Amino acid sequence: PGKTANPNDLTRTPGGSSSGSAAAVAALMVPLALGTQTNGSIIRPASYCGVCGYKPSFGLISRHRVLAQSRLLDHVGLFARSLADLALCAEPLMSYDAADPDLRPRMSPALNQTLSQEPPMPPRLAFVRTPAWEEADADVRDGFRELCAHLGDRVEEVALTAPFEQAMGWHRTIMETDLAVSLEREYARGGDKLSGRLREMIECGRRHRAIDYKQAISQSAVLRAELSGIFADFDAILTPAATGEAPVGIESTGSPVFCTLWTLCGLPALSLPLLQGSNGMPIGVQLVAERGDDARLMRTGRWLVE
Repeated sequence: PGKTANPNDLTRTPGGSSSGSAAAVAALMVPLALGTQTNGSIIRPASYCGVCGYKPSFGLISRHRVLAQSRLLDHVGLFARSLADLALCAEPLMSYDAADPDLRPRMSPALNQTLSQEPPMPPRLAFVRTPAWEEADADVRDGFRELCAHLGDRVEEVALTAPFEQAMGWHRTIMETDLAVSLEREYARGGDKLSGRLREMIECGRRHRAIDYKQAISQSAVLRAELSGIFADFDAILTPAATGEAPVGIESTGSPVFCTLWTLCGLPALSLPLLQGSNGMPIGVQLVAERGDDARLMRTGRWLVE
């Protein structure tokens, strides 16, 4: 956590770790900003600050010269106050860069063109609670109950299978191990100057076994394959962006638990400021789509907002 406060309530966190980016957009300092996400560092701050957040599919925006945490999990994304601004900025960033080993030469998603089009038929959404639903507070539960009732037959609740309950652990193994490697020099030279939480994550990463790390990596493809069955029937997944309103205090950036699964799978995600908590703070609604289906996700997001 840094010194940044939430523009909607200066006693609360803006989320993190892309705290300044989300707060600057929410405070009208800038119309849009870049951010990064390795767990929930775009979607969660967007939810807490009440702006639109976009984490693209893995491998769409170059991470060259971005401080590396995890090659398998790091994403570059954006914050803005509208979907149109997100698309306008994101599309030109999606050009091939050989300096990022996970980018491939291919056509960029037509975000702007698709966003401007009407969907051929009203989208169908799969409401997914995820294994983290017990961590959602009353505001989130009540908000999604009302939202699903409003959407009527355009939304259907879908339960995830048992393997998804282990996704948090697999993500943690990958992130901590990669963090220990990426920040090895910083830890060796000035470990005592790192925050206690960061130092703890690095030290956990140094203890993970190679077999557990490799198994965790292999599971993301298994989860994506199962999710493909959902996306065959639905345009997007509807799920919380955060556990509730931004917590009071800036000593923590809040829980990323509703973002972890989608980051692990490299799926595109949007946070849309559609709900409000009991204290008047914004709560984001998250939409998630099939990997590579970013343009349709934008269009579905516009349909939901309107």
